[in-house]
Amino acid sequence: MDRGGQARRFLTGALLAAACASALAAVATQAPLRAARWLPSERQARGLAQLPSECLTPAEDPRIARRIAIGRAAFRTPLLLGGQAARAGLSCDSCHRNGRGNPDFSFPGLSGAPGTADVTSSLMSSHRGDGVDNPTAIPDLAGPASQLKVSRERNTHALENFVRGLIVEEFDGPPPSALTLDGIAEYVRALSPQACPATQAQPIGLATYLSDARAALQAAQYALDARDPATARLMLSSARTALGMIDERYAVPSLSRERQGLRDADLELAAIQSAADAGDPNAASRIAAWLARMPRWSEPLRARESDSLFDQDRLAAAFPD
Repeated sequence: MDRGGQARRFLTGALLAAACASALAAVATQAPLRAARWLPSERQARGLAQLPSECLTPAEDPRIARRIAIGRAAFRTPLLLGGQAARAGLSCDSCHRNGRGNPDFSFPGLSGAPGTADVTSSLMSSHRGDGVDNPTAIPDLAGPASQLKVSRERNTHALENFVRGLIVEEFDGPPPSALTLDGIAEYVRALSPQACPATQAQPIGLATYLSDARAALQAAQYALDARDPATARLMLSSARTALGMIDERYAVPSLSRERQGLRDADLELAAIQSAADAGDPNAASRIAAWLARMPRWSEPLRARESDSLFDQDRLAAAFPD
């Protein structure tokens, strides 16, 4: 028995675990807006103020459109990736903002230069971690198909297999449901350079995340119609992620009343999640009722948006270059 080799491997594993814990702790204790934690300080104000425009081709087939909606919502919740990524708050959208790239992404222990990530990092994966620091450029998923390494042809299922490998092996996440996996593949297939709008970027505002929450809840209804509670839970998580993005922008004492309305709405979504998990047949109607009540708490937020960190001047003051 190679006791010396065992000891070295144990020590290496312990050091890697300590390094991972240290990197994740550093991320968790930094800036008040989660996305700022993986942006260089000189790029935070810009990166938190705008998103690259989404290049999404609308689907004519309603079945495909539903799958795209499910994939788009799954793309935006850390729950999909699980493991260390979920603990740090990373989603697919963190690296591929609006399905594009992220030239500013800089995660401690995972990135080299901004806009890169090590897909074989032991920080995120016990399956693919190779102990070698080899970050590569994050691709734009709406770029030309010739520049992407996986076929998008439906009959090959290559894209589905690739996405499953990313979730389960690259991030140690739980295996996604068939509906979720199919949805993510359809969302990625719908991204193309031909669908890019003339405007290269869009401002981030309250409406950005309200729209994401609404779309995720509609996707949850699609999942419930398909009798897939696991996917419905993920969609509800995506909606709650969007509410969390709003909540952190309103973390100002003078906005406590508006923020409480938002938090009450989130608690109701948590209750709906539990109901869906338990197979409550009224879960879909509760989502519809929640959507109908959105104006009650979103309009007060809208009225005070200029006092929140959605305001670009306040954002720039909070994140000076």
